[in-house]
Amino acid sequence: MSKTVTNKAHSSPLLLIVGIFAIIFSTIVHGSSTNYLHTVQQTAKIFVTDSLSPPQNGELQVTASQLDSRLRLAECSVPLNTSIPGKQSMTGNVTVLITCPSEGWQVYVPVRVKLLLPRVVATKPLPRGTVLSASDLTIKLVENRFQRSMSFEDPTQVIGSKVKRGVNMGDTIEANDICLVCRNDPVLIRAGGSGLNIVTNGTALSDGALGEQVRVQNAKSKRVVDGIITGVGEVTVNF
Repeated sequence: MSKTVTNKAHSSPLLLIVGIFAIIFSTIVHGSSTNYLHTVQQTAKIFVTDSLSPPQNGELQVTASQLDSRLRLAECSVPLNTSIPGKQSMTGNVTVLITCPSEGWQVYVPVRVKLLLPRVVATKPLPRGTVLSASDLTIKLVENRFQRSMSFEDPTQVIGSKVKRGVNMGDTIEANDICLVCRNDPVLIRAGGSGLNIVTNGTALSDGALGEQVRVQNAKSKRVVDGIITGVGEVTVNF
């Protein structure tokens, strides 16, 4: 009976030492695996970044998703292969395929691409009918893919325009949101030519921006003519 107790007493420290080494080894392996997953993740990010040209005035943000820590990828003894499978656009969400020829594994890494460009945005809520002034506008970096129509880089491009549908604070000012002359609005028609300068009232039959041509109807004669927008609510017709 005493002999059995002695054997157990001697084996307990040995089991404890083996257990400690097992824990240490497991921690080292897990740490090494985690570090290599990060290497794979960064490889995908660098590949996408190098495939794109940064904008002259904007900012390019590339972020690779973190890989599942349960993945066990053997460290590749040769350079990793990177590719974009299928016909993917290099905007928004991109999936990068990374393969290791020497170890025979492959993994897909999701990468998020954000192209930020300077755009004119509203500094406050702008209700319909607001005539834009400098205090209504500022410049902000905006993700390009969320824009619905043409946008603007300089506030002077839109100052004096009228808001034809409400714009929230912080929203990008887009061409569909504004007009210097809006359809069905009263306009001042200036007609010039042969030394004559006639001013009369009319109605705009379409929307337009500065310098664009729109059709307007003379309020008295009901005649419809084409004119060039020269100001807020102002159209010039040349004869």
